[in-house]
Amino acid sequence: MKYDPDKHHRRSVRLKEYDYSQAGAYFITICAYNRECILGDVVDRGVSLSAVGKIAKLFFEEIPNHFEGVALDKFVVMPNHLHGIITIQNVGVQNFEPLQKQNAFQHIMPKSLGSIIRTYKSAVTHWCRNNGYEHFKWQRNYYERIIRDEDELRAIREYIAENPLKWESDKENPSIYPNP
Repeated sequence: MKYDPDKHHRRSVRLKEYDYSQAGAYFITICAYNRECILGDVVDRGVSLSAVGKIAKLFFEEIPNHFEGVALDKFVVMPNHLHGIITIQNVGVQNFEPLQKQNAFQHIMPKSLGSIIRTYKSAVTHWCRNNGYEHFKWQRNYYERIIRDEDELRAIREYIAENPLKWESDKENPSIYPNP
């Protein structure tokens, strides 16, 4: 299909001109394609992970081993999505390109939140394709929120911890809110 700018336009959900490689804490949500519950099931107020869910969890835990200056805080793998807090610590100058050039052709800055998420999603997908889960896909993009202060951090940690307890009313639960 030929590119048509009237039909094929994607609006970025990122803050314009914000440097997502700078030090800070970020709340992220990554969803499975079409909200398919392939990562596990909520059982007895907790999440029982499938094989894919176990890999999603393991690979998420491995992020700090692959990105210098990156730490994880609270996170949870749900049946069809993952919530987590990723902290990027200040490790010095990371990129010399001017910020205004970073969005050209969806270029992702090295060591940025976008590169971390892209690498993570790619690693899980690659494992799935090599281990009998060829149909597995992530939903395009991801949700992020820059955590601005300790009160917000505390509230997000609580939200993540309570997420399995609230699955029955979660907007990501396809049995409650089917795909449009």
